Amino acid sequence: MQHLNVVLVLLAWLVSHVSLAQKFSKYLPEMPGVVSYTYRNELGKDPAAALDQIKATGITNIELSNLFGKTATEFRAMLDARGMRCTSFGVSYDEMKNQLDAVIGKAKTLGAEFVRVAWIPHEGKFTLARTQEVVADFNHAGTALKAQGLQFCYHNHGFEFEPHADGTLFDYLVQNTDADNVGFELDILWAHLPGQDPAALLRKYPRRFLLMHVKDLKKGVTANQKGQTAPENVVVVGTGQLDMKKILKAAKKTRIKYFYLEDEHPEAAKQVPASLAFLRGLK
Repeated sequence: MQHLNVVLVLLAWLVSHVSLAQKFSKYLPEMPGVVSYTYRNELGKDPAAALDQIKATGITNIELSNLFGKTATEFRAMLDARGMRCTSFGVSYDEMKNQLDAVIGKAKTLGAEFVRVAWIPHEGKFTLARTQEVVADFNHAGTALKAQGLQFCYHNHGFEFEPHADGTLFDYLVQNTDADNVGFELDILWAHLPGQDPAALLRKYPRRFLLMHVKDLKKGVTANQKGQTAPENVVVVGTGQLDMKKILKAAKKTRIKYFYLEDEHPEAAKQVPASLAFLRGLK
């Protein structure tokens, strides 16, 4: 019996140390993925070569927002050939609302777990009336996707933080959508830019955020609620305004499954290695 106990202790030690060895960093359980928009220029020219470039950084998980002239079947084949995967598939609001069957087919072909929308068409300031329409559309899409084994997520873009009642229209959106069928992808830059605290949002809605875009905003850029900033204002993670340690520490207590680097800088691909190095070394 004593011998058996020693063996069990050794096995437990081995499992724990293997797990720690595989962990990407203190705050991220695995190597983050990347949003295809980060490599939009490269993917637009030669998708296969761009995937090779991404794989060379160590990244194997991609959130696709575009198929870059390929069919879902063709793109899936390129990913499979490289040991890569698409875990989230980004589509437009119109596709979600009017072409949902096609979206479902593409997402399944790609092997995605999530279907994500990142922009809500609107004129001028985002309004309560528009938010109420969106709630209905998200609940409908979320239910249909869940029935097909897919999870719907909405990615904030800044304009949703218009004041409403004792909070914002983003609060209204979260609180009035179906918690089981509608999740959220927190883009930390597009939360910070309109004056929100990404870590506070994570603490407020720990069960609703399922995905995250990790990025940073150039120091000195002032707040706005337009959902827009110059691409050059997106900088290497850890060199800008956002408190990454605070945000990622809060994220550990949420249901976020995948973290994706997104970089909108014109030379984003050159910034990715430095962003990964910062995230890996964050203590």
